Formats: sequence, structure tokens, C-alpha cells
Amino acid sequence: MRRLLLAAGAVSTASLGLADTSGQQGRENLKLEQITIVGERVEEIAGSAYVLDQAELEKFEYVDIHRMVRQVPGVYFQEEDGYGLRANIGIRGSGSGRTSKITLMEDGVLVAPAPYADPAAYYFPTSGRMAGVEVLKGPQTLLYGPYTVGGALNLKSTPIPEQREGFVNVEIGENSAQKSHVHYGATEGQWGFLLESYQEETLGFKDIDRSNRDTGYDKEDYVGKLRWRSAEGATYAQQLDLKVNYTEEQSNVTYLGVTDAQFDRDPYRRYGLTELDQMNTRQAGVSLRHNIEFSDTLALSSMIYRNNFKRSWFKLDRVGSDSIGGLIDKANNGDALALGILEGTEDATDVRVKDNAREYYGEGIQFELAGNVEAAGAAHNWVVGIRQHEDESDRFQPVSVYNQVNGSLQFDSIIQPGSGDNRVDEAEALSIWVMDRISMGQLDITLSLRHEDIDTAQTRYGDLDRNTVASTRSNDVEETMAGLGATYVLNDSWQLLAGVHQGFAPPGGGAADGTGAEESLNYEFGGRYRSEYVSADIVAFFSDYDNTVNNCSIANPCSDGAESGTESFGESEIRGLELSLRTVLLESASFQVPLTLAYTYTDAEVTKDADGGDVLKGDNLPYLPENLLNLGLGIEDNRGRKAYLSATYVDEMCVDNQCERSVDQRFRSTDSYVSVDFAASMPVAENVEVYTRIDNLLDDESIVARSPAGARVNLPRTAYLGVRVSF
Repeated sequence: MRRLLLAAGAVSTASLGLADTSGQQGRENLKLEQITIVGERVEEIAGSAYVLDQAELEKFEYVDIHRMVRQVPGVYFQEEDGYGLRANIGIRGSGSGRTSKITLMEDGVLVAPAPYADPAAYYFPTSGRMAGVEVLKGPQTLLYGPYTVGGALNLKSTPIPEQREGFVNVEIGENSAQKSHVHYGATEGQWGFLLESYQEETLGFKDIDRSNRDTGYDKEDYVGKLRWRSAEGATYAQQLDLKVNYTEEQSNVTYLGVTDAQFDRDPYRRYGLTELDQMNTRQAGVSLRHNIEFSDTLALSSMIYRNNFKRSWFKLDRVGSDSIGGLIDKANNGDALALGILEGTEDATDVRVKDNAREYYGEGIQFELAGNVEAAGAAHNWVVGIRQHEDESDRFQPVSVYNQVNGSLQFDSIIQPGSGDNRVDEAEALSIWVMDRISMGQLDITLSLRHEDIDTAQTRYGDLDRNTVASTRSNDVEETMAGLGATYVLNDSWQLLAGVHQGFAPPGGGAADGTGAEESLNYEFGGRYRSEYVSADIVAFFSDYDNTVNNCSIANPCSDGAESGTESFGESEIRGLELSLRTVLLESASFQVPLTLAYTYTDAEVTKDADGGDVLKGDNLPYLPENLLNLGLGIEDNRGRKAYLSATYVDEMCVDNQCERSVDQRFRSTDSYVSVDFAASMPVAENVEVYTRIDNLLDDESIVARSPAGARVNLPRTAYLGVRVSF
């Protein structure tokens, strides 16, 4: 039945904000082309929520998602390549590795390549073309699974305009950086459309020993949208949206960093062993949505979607018996031969460069019915939804063998993949959710339920043609989660919020039979303050994990060195405080000085030994800073001229779980660092604006990551100049 519905083109959608379908508001919601999970309803959310709208994103014209989410409290990021190509984002201590522990969406659609079977998101939507970023935490995340332990991140794409209009953004920068973003669209009668192109490239900021290959990337992204609406006065207001997108990327990125001694001399050096490292990706997605309002109090939204992602990542894997991480460890500890191999002064045999080639798909069908009713003296805004989803990750990863002779790599042979690199992980999931927001004067109570029924399987093949199955494994997880949230309006300025919900994260397609999901009980309590010039939120959170699961990957290996599958961190507790502030420090007839602040404090530890004994009570959780602070200050005049400073402080982070043990602490933590960005813009003609941006204005050089192999530096001071034209 599911495949028949997919073939027939039945349609579904993520939540469209239709929980507020009362009177004319329901009709207006159908006119909203963008799918949002927060929208303008922050004060109605039973939990912490944050929105970066288009005006906020245009201040700095960032292309790096890590720089965007610095402004959101409770969100953690682990830099890796300096550009945000391989995003590492976590929420409330959920773990940031490959954004694999949060629900990642674009316009309400799951966009991780295989969110159930292989959640490590090596693909991330092109951040520079987005019109908004939404972050949702707390009980209402049960609407947007499967990952409810931390929260949900929704990227909002460019909407179809209500009239004919276009936009051109062209930017150049250091290291031969170029960006062009163009879109044009219109609405005529019942039809609307949007065509969008986004191109971005740079030569990178590192230099490879004895090589003329750059260390940058080249990305192109195309989006097309088509919309139909029913005529005014139709019996049932309806809207149908088709969205297609295609992305290609070539990036000369590597997993090999440098030794600490080399970092002190020149952190922008890349060893010649990584000359061949390159990733090529292609992504294509399509979604078809249908929204219909049966009455002023009842609406149905529906969608089908499909995402395909293919990658070929040719990158250094090991030298002889040493992994690249092991080679770095030896060199850091004074092994002259290992250092000579890295620097190219020593010859080496059996240099293995693996093609980490994978193909992914994810598809689903979803329905959501929303409405409102008055009962027992209270207003009920309710949502009921169901989604059938399946996804797959297909690995076929051969290895090319080279020899390093006089600092150059010379081809030797090909090793065809064994069963571990010739396998398919797959998952099928049925999700059901229910929410009811009960309004009783100043008090709103939100009740949420979510049920996940997940079947996963892994097949490893014993021959290249896949005629022989070497081994199989399967697992099934079924869980029902509940959430309770409340908001209480004290007066025109103050609102209290509180919530508790059960967190859930599935274990992935490689899990063995009987492997349980990550489970937690999550609490939050806080308040919101709103006045003409001040917007402030303060929220305390506490998460009690019964089973903390770590997804193993090459980027973030597990404690036993495993690069696939999962491991248990045992029981753990995470507590913290989130603070956000927006205000205007000064205002006159000719200018104003806005101020923003986002701060997160986090304290986390393992509270019970893991079954395997690799993680012990009292251990820390990896890549989780104790303090995160972003401070923004600007000046805006009445002639449209603007200037902004954004300063971010990130505490040092332990790269594994052993920073609280009595073991050698060298090479085990990142640096704490401060990064300051500057941006300024001014209009030069009607609908024409020029701007400049300087990332890392103070040119701070810090070790921002050590995974998977060696010290890695942040983006150096880099200047950009651009122009925006609207027509």
C-alpha cells in the first residue's frame, strides 16, 4: 500500500503551523509557502525555540552553518574544515559528530541522507542560500523525530514571492573565493514559481607539501519550485507545492591534520600524503505537498519526498599498519620515522587511499491533520500525524595502494573491498505523533506523544558482484515517547515555561539484534521577557540518559577505535543554562545600537559504567564545551548604513571521554578560543546594496578539533566584498 501511494503521488508534509487554524488564520496559513516548525509563534511554543530570519542572516552573509548557529543558545558545533562543509552540530549535549543526533530538516523534510540507517550527515544543505534557520528544543520536538534527545534544526529555503521579483548576490573574497546567488519568481493568479541558482567556490587556506592542488571547494546548487492555489471562494482552500533541487560539490578536504609541533610552526600546512584527498558529491531531492482546509477548524497537510545522495571520497586511510590517527600519535610522541613519513622525508610503502564511496536514499510519505475545538471551557489546538519512511546506505569502498618515494606518491595496486566495505545498511520506520495544546486563559498546556517503530538490517557481501552474502544482522526498535509542556503568562512582559519529555535516538542500520535506542528524560524550566526594546529568554535544562549511544564514524571514532556501528556510553547526566538577549542599547532619530547575546553553560558526565568497560562513571562526554558565548553589537542609521561585530567564545573541549581520568592529557583537548567577525553594508542606489565582511578579524589561530587525526585550525582572517541587488 505504501509503495502504491508513493507511485500514485499522494502527498504529505511536516507541521505547517496549522495547529492555529482558527477562523481567517487557517486560510492565511495555507498561503504560507514556507514550511516552518517555529515561525513567528515562539511565545506559543511549549519549549525553547529560536529563529534566525532572513534579515538576521543578511547581516553577515555567512555560508558556514557553524557561524550561523553560534547565535543560538543550547547549540554546539565542532569545526573541522573552516567552511562548515562537514557540519557537526548538537543540541543540549546530544553530541555534535556529523549532526547525527538531531533531527535535521529543510522546509520540514528530513534531509540527512539516511537518517535512520546511517545518521552521520556527510551531506548538509547549502547554508548560504537559506532564508531562515529554526531551532526547536523541549517537548514539542516530539512532532519532528526521530531524534528527540536534543532538538530539531529546520532550514528554510527561499520562498515563492507574492509578486514578480528577483535577487542577485555576488561576492568575492580572499583565496579566490567567489559566490553568486540568484533567484527569480512570481505569483500570477493561482500559480507561482521560483527558480534559484547558487554557486560558491574557493581555493582554500591551506598549502599541500610539494603539490599545486588547492585545498578549497566548488559547489553548485539549483532549486525550482512550482505552486498552485485554489481560487478565492472555492469550497475548500487548497495549495499544492512541488520543489526540486540538485547539488554538486567537489572539495579537496582531508581527515589528516598536523602534529602539535607543526601547528605551532604553521597550522595551515597539509602533509603531501593528503595530495589525492578529494570528495565529489551529488544530491537530488524532490517533494510534493498538498494542503487543504476542510473548514475554519480542520486542515490536512500531506507530502511525499525523496532524497538521493552519492559521494566518492578519495582520502588517505592508513600507512602500513598505522591508521592516520596512529601515525599522528606516534609523531606527537617523538617517533622520528612517523614524522618523516608525514613530512615526506622518509619513504613509505603500503600507503592506502580509500575511496569512501557511498550511495544513499531516503523517501517517505506523511499525513498530518490539524484543527481546533472548544471543549470544557478550554481551547484545544491539536495535531495528529503519521509518516512511513525508508532509507538506505550502500557502501562499496575500494582501496588504492601507493608508495611514497622521495616525497611523491607512486601508484602500486588496487585492493577490492572486503565485506566491511561492501555492504548495505537499510531501515524502515513508521512514526505516529499526537499533540494537543490546551489554552485556558493565561495557561497553555501542551501534551505530546510520539511512537517510532523501526526495523534495520545490514547485509555484508562476500564477492564484488554481490552474489554471496558474507553476513547479515538486523534489529528492531519500538518506542513510545511522551511530553508535557506548559507556558503561563504572568503579565504583558513575562511568561514562564516548563516541560518534560522522553528523548529518543535510534541506533542505526549497523546495530546488532537487541541493541536499544538512546533514551533520556529531559526537563526544562525558564522564562521569557518581552518589551518594546528587550527580548530575553533564560532556560535551565537537565537530561538524564538511561543509555547514551555514540554513533561511530571515521570523523568521530568510538572509544575502541571503531569507525562504524554504535557504542554505549552507559548512563549520563547533562545539565545546563541557556540565556539569550536582544535589546537596543542606544536609539536616536538618526541611528540605533542593537545588542544580542547568546550564552550556554553545560555540565555533563557519565554516571554509570558502560557495559563494555571502555566508558566509566565520572567520565566526561566528548566535544562538549562548558561555556559558549556569542556577543553581537551593531550600529544602524536611518540612511540604511549598517555595521556589526560578532564575537564568539568557545571553551576547550575534550576529544574523547578520558579528560577526567589520571592519564596523559596531552593532545586530548582543543583550545579555548575567541573569534570576532565584522560586517558592514550601505545602499548605493535604489535596491542596490554593497557590503563587506571579515571573518576572524583578529586572526586567531587555535586548535578547534583533533578528530579524526591531528590538530585542525579554524578559518584564518578572510575578507569578502559583495553586492546585493533586488528587482
